[in-house]
Amino acid sequence: MSLIEALNWRYATKKMNGIAVPQEKVDQIVAAAHLAPTSSGLQPFKVIVVTNQELKEKIAAIAWGQQQIIDCSHLLVFAAWDNYTEENIRAVFAHANAERNLPAATTADYENTLIANYTNKTAEENFNHAAKQAYIGFGVALAEAALLKVDATPMEGFDASKLDELLNLKSLHLRSTTLMPLGYREENGDWLLNLKKVRTPLTEFVIELK
Repeated sequence: MSLIEALNWRYATKKMNGIAVPQEKVDQIVAAAHLAPTSSGLQPFKVIVVTNQELKEKIAAIAWGQQQIIDCSHLLVFAAWDNYTEENIRAVFAHANAERNLPAATTADYENTLIANYTNKTAEENFNHAAKQAYIGFGVALAEAALLKVDATPMEGFDASKLDELLNLKSLHLRSTTLMPLGYREENGDWLLNLKKVRTPLTEFVIELK
């Protein structure tokens, strides 16, 4: 199945049947998010995988009661860095240089440029930038799920501050951005399943400058 075919197959599943997604497929979806491109390769977000049923129910309670969270097999929580700091920027490059067998000095000038740029901004500005990187990973994971024929529902409808508190994200210097329940559609109970997929006409969506 091509990516276009997979994206035509997928939809924002409204009702899941509770059947477990094989762990190897969940691992592939998370791996896709892990391999997603990010600004300067900083990868300023984490993916939290929730399977505990009691915890999923608590999350649903602060997410407008969306049933997919309860009925899904695995709930992915995307959480971005709450700020860019000298420490976390240098840690990324130290790891990359070690993996590539390069001396630390290789990236020193670029690190210093990034640090000067980000530390001149507010924590909120930096979180907003990091959140955009998390959304890239989120989109790549969503596409991988479609390729694997695993249903997924993109969600922003939740109280982020309450979720951060519930998952103790502040201690990890993270803030939640999006949720992605993974599972399989309940074909007899999902009102959206058989509706035609509709997008803005391509001729209106694409602007060509020649």
